[in-house]
Amino acid sequence: MADNQQGSHPPIMHGHGQAKFCLNCGQELAEREIDGAMRPACEDCGYVHYTDPKVAVGVLIGDEQGRVLLMQRAHHPRKDLWSYPSGFVDAGEKVEDAAIRETQEEAGVTVELDGLLGLHSETGNRVILVVYRGHIVEGEPRPGEESLAVDYFDADNLPDLAFDRDRRIIQDWHKRFVASPAPN
Repeated sequence: MADNQQGSHPPIMHGHGQAKFCLNCGQELAEREIDGAMRPACEDCGYVHYTDPKVAVGVLIGDEQGRVLLMQRAHHPRKDLWSYPSGFVDAGEKVEDAAIRETQEEAGVTVELDGLLGLHSETGNRVILVVYRGHIVEGEPRPGEESLAVDYFDADNLPDLAFDRDRRIIQDWHKRFVASPAPN
């Protein structure tokens, strides 16, 4: 979800292309200064195209040994690299429901969310990532329709991760909830 991933993998693009035609009347859009920024706008009907953010969710799940559940991505972008279950929220979908759905699709388990771990955004990147902590309530981790493999990893011995921010998020989770768990 970060577009600045290092290495040999191509940048991730989430609708960074520019709108060319009006969504209302179909006329070609022209760049105009609107609200202090250059935006595509329709000269005929007045439509202004605002590039909205994309919301993504992720879920960190630990096991009894304090390891984190990761899945190996089965599709591009970043195919073959590892991440915790994550994906985009559909329009009109409750964010928490998207987190549960993505975990089912990618790790083959049903989870209950234990709370918000963090909200992540980066300048110049339109993806806003909402990360939850969760625990498995049904099923055993297995590759789902969007993963090649699923396994638990120690926070200090992670495989090649798909996104720059993943390591920081996993380390934060480990520090806050595994190394120094909150009192019951």
